[in-house]
This record gives sequence, structure tokens and C-alpha cells, in this order.
Amino acid sequence: MVHIKMQLMCLMIVVYIGFLYLWERHRYHSSKISPYFAAILVSGALSIVFDGTTAYTVNHLETVPLGLNFFLHACFYVSLDMLVYMLFLYLLNQSDWQPDSRWKQAGLLLPLLINLAVMALTMPSLEFCIGVRTNYSMGIPVYTCFVIALIYVGMSVFLVLGRLRYVALQKRINILTCVGAMLAVTAVEYLNPEALVTCMVPVFTVLASYLNQENPAYTELENYHREMVMGFGTLIENRDDSTGGHIHRTTAYVELLANELRRRGNFRDVLTRDYIQTLVQAAPMHDIGKIAIPDAILQKPGRLTPEEFGIMKTHAERGARMIADSFGQMGDEQFEEIACQVARFHHEKWNGKGYPQGLSQLNIPLSARIMAVADVFDAVSAKRCYRDALPLDACFDIIRQGSGRDFDPVIVQTFLELRPQVERLYAEGKEGAYVPHS
Repeated sequence: MVHIKMQLMCLMIVVYIGFLYLWERHRYHSSKISPYFAAILVSGALSIVFDGTTAYTVNHLETVPLGLNFFLHACFYVSLDMLVYMLFLYLLNQSDWQPDSRWKQAGLLLPLLINLAVMALTMPSLEFCIGVRTNYSMGIPVYTCFVIALIYVGMSVFLVLGRLRYVALQKRINILTCVGAMLAVTAVEYLNPEALVTCMVPVFTVLASYLNQENPAYTELENYHREMVMGFGTLIENRDDSTGGHIHRTTAYVELLANELRRRGNFRDVLTRDYIQTLVQAAPMHDIGKIAIPDAILQKPGRLTPEEFGIMKTHAERGARMIADSFGQMGDEQFEEIACQVARFHHEKWNGKGYPQGLSQLNIPLSARIMAVADVFDAVSAKRCYRDALPLDACFDIIRQGSGRDFDPVIVQTFLELRPQVERLYAEGKEGAYVPHS
């Protein structure tokens, strides 16, 4: 039985990946398990088991009771439907799409429930056909499985693909691979029922998800990347003893502000989890261009002359070029884009009177608008070589007065309403206690 051998091989692959997944999590001391990926592993393994079982029973109709054949096929179709639905939820989670109401949440489940009901009612009409190489099953229960797969693939395309720009590159590859595998296998099985390649869906999706996203070693690599970026920021900061914990504090404010904006539903299509995580990782790079500014200007205790200020302003463009040159070959397009944005545009103003390009309002990238509020607040609340730190009340007043002039009003309002949390982070930053959570 060639098909059963193929399904046994597919089952071994899925089980092996599940073993690697658990072992790697133990190896890297990570107890967090993705519930969606775990559900795909379980439902995928079950669908392969029942796929192989029915491939056997359908070819032994003379010895296998008809009722048992119907039951095993029903188990196969249910497990396959659950795999498709769990994969759909996994793709939504990967893209950070969340239903904003219970009605939408129920709507996502409705096609599955309808399909299960139709399948239960029509199972007696299932037909066992004699093929050239193998027997196979056809009928309404089979067609509903094709339909449910197409429905959830279509919903995935509609809900997920429009958000891919703000999803990490590895997740994009994973999403496209999973969608492509479902479409390809469904098309092959529909056009050639004797192919019996349904077992390839869980293999492709589990393998793609593990290699591109779920491998704990990938998380470790992200941690090393974050530490390297923070090291760059600290290196720049050490050139000016008066800035103290500027890098850590501004990163803390950016993380707090971005997460709260997302929680409130502001900039929903942009502020995905991946976008915020990348923004938090990129925030320490916002002043990297200052490494090219002479010490006589960077550490001058008095007011800068117009010529000196002109040189100081070049740090924005210089920083963006440094990031493009240093990180452009790493393959992480989203990090490079956001890091360049916060470096180049965090001194732009809402009214268009900032630098280096004089951008205004929504023409300023969201990452830079968030960075601007965090940067200015920390600049006025910390001691500098040319002045003492201002009282916190005065610092919040400066942010408030800049609303609609220097800063995005929505971001300012959110920041001001986060004052207790900002003050707590300010205190932690003075003690050097802050560690990014994203």
C-alpha cells in the first residue's frame, strides 16, 4: 500500500518535529509553548492517522464493515476540518489580527460548525469509488471538506495578507508557505482524488512553522540581536556622560506608549505585535548618528551656535545612513526600515518645522512620532551638560504644550494619560532597572 507508506512517513515527520520542538524548548529553558502550534501538531497527527486508516479501509471494502468505514471516514473529515481551522487561527495569530467583537469571533467559527453539521447529516451518502490505482471516497462530506478549506484560505488571504507589511519577515514566509500548501494540496486532491495527498498539508505547515517561527533557537537569535543593538546604543551614550540612561529610558517610554496605543485601537493596522517588538528593538538606535558629531559640540556645556547646531542636526541623516550600511545586509527589512525611520525622523515636528526634511503630520512615520515624544520627555527630564533636569510637572507640560505643534495629538494624549506608568519607568530608569519586555 503505497499511500499508507506515504502517510506513515508524514506521521513520522510530524511526530519528530513535535519531539524537536519540546526538546529545544527544554534546551533553551523556555516553558512557553504556542497553543496554536501545539494544536496544529495534534490535529495534524490525528488527520494523518485517520487518513492512513481510511486509505486502508477503503481498499478493503470486502472485509471492513460499512459502518466502521463510515465512522473512520467521519473521524478523518473531522480531524481534517479541525486542522484547517487551527491553521487558520494560527495564521491570524501570526499576523496579529484579533476580532474586535464576539460576533466576529463567532463568525470565524461559523463555517466550521456548518460544515460539521452538513457532514454529519450527509455521511450516509458517502460513496466509495473504485479507482485505477486505489479506491477513494467521494460525496457531499468530501466536497464540504474542499469547501471549508477554500473558505478558510480565502478568509486568511482577506484578513492576513493585507497586514503582511507589518509582520516580521520569517512570519511572512511562514504564512505564505502555509496558505500555498493548503491551496496546492486541495487543488491536487480535487483534480485527482486517487492522489490521496491530504497528509502533506500538516507536514508542510508544521515544517514551515517550525523552521520559520517556532524553533526556540530562532528566539535565542532574536535575543542576541536585541543585545547587540542595545550595545550600539550604549556605546553612543558613553560618549556623553550627561545623558546617563537615556537609551534605556526612551526605549521604556516607547514600549509603554506603543503598547497602550495598540490596546486602545489606535493605528490598528500598523501597531502589530511584530511592529512594536521591532520598534522597541530599534529605539536604542535613534541617536546613533551622534557618533559622528565632534565632542566639542556634543559635550559643549553652553548653548550651541547656529553653525554648531547645524552640525548637530546632521546626526539624524547620518544615523539613518549608518543603520542602512550596518544592518542592511542582515536580511531583516522591517528592522532596517523602522530603525532608519526613528533615526532620521525623530526630530520632525507635527507642524512641519522640524528636521531634516520638514515633514508634517501623518507624513512623519508612526515610529518616529512615537520616538519623538519619548525622546523629548527624557531630554527635558534628565540632567544635561548644559542644564539641570526639569521637574516632572514641567516635563509633562512641555509635552502637553507640544500637542498639535511638535507632536501627534493622539500620541500626546495617550502619553499624558500614562503619567503614573511613565513616572514609574522614570524612577526605574534612574536606577538602571529597566529591561525591555517586547
